[in-house]
Amino acid sequence: KRTSPPPSMMNFDAAGREACVVRASRTNTPLQALNLMNDVQFLEAARFLGQRMIREGGDTPADHLRYGFRLATARYPTERELTVLSQALAHHRDRFASDPKAAEKFLAQGEAPRDASIPAAEHAAYMTVASMILNLDEVVTKE
Repeated sequence: KRTSPPPSMMNFDAAGREACVVRASRTNTPLQALNLMNDVQFLEAARFLGQRMIREGGDTPADHLRYGFRLATARYPTERELTVLSQALAHHRDRFASDPKAAEKFLAQGEAPRDASIPAAEHAAYMTVASMILNLDEVVTKE
């Protein structure tokens, strides 16, 4: 176990543990994107980011989206980026409002319990948008 990295880190070209690496190699593969979108660890992180967006982000959906984007990227979104995020939020709100069981199942990812005071459809929609934000290249590679 000491000589090989965790399986999910192998997708991100993590160095083996038997030698020091000065600079990690940078790659971008479809497996990395699948890992970021489907791994329970990343889904749980998106759930908590979505929760913070709702709780701490301000009074309007646009404020929530700006807050979450800034937390992840250290900058505010452009108007075009905010439009894309707003459209995605509206789409996922409608989707989860029409299928509450899907929202509950999506929010059940991870070990920590979700904040039940937030409506499930709303929380799941923000979780999805938070996952989109966390999958941006500038968030993953921190260039």
